Amino acid sequence: MNAVLQPREVRLEAMTTPWLEQVERIEKSAYPHPWLSGNFADSLTAGYPCQMLLADAANGSAPELIGYFVAMKGVDEVHLLNITVAPMYQGQGFARLLLDALLLWSRGQGAEWLWLEVRISNTRARQIYEHCGFRHVGTRRNYYPLSAFKREDAIVMSLAL
Repeated sequence: MNAVLQPREVRLEAMTTPWLEQVERIEKSAYPHPWLSGNFADSLTAGYPCQMLLADAANGSAPELIGYFVAMKGVDEVHLLNITVAPMYQGQGFARLLLDALLLWSRGQGAEWLWLEVRISNTRARQIYEHCGFRHVGTRRNYYPLSAFKREDAIVMSLAL
């Protein structure tokens, strides 16, 4: 059952190394084949835009990590590498909020296109992307690990900015 986030302030903040343990915890809870902390550390080192969505704690304690995204900027495009909302907060519009933030940032960078891959089986994410205007433009065969011996196709999606 998803927790409903009580109305309180949420904000975007750049991902930093001290947050990686919490990021990895959410990643492991959200996916059967999660990114490792090294993937996130490498993204930070490379200077990729990595943003976290934080909620201020009601009692004034440390902020709570709701979700995050990692992207990679190209010449006239941005590639979404990872977007995740903590499972307990899924279904409340936070993925859309993260995507909107990425779209604004991408436009500000002069990008003309936003690209991503999504598991063919991830219908929930595909619906969110389609609702945001992304279009299915191709398939990458056997892109994602499914088990030790099987792989799953990825749907390639793009959005003209």
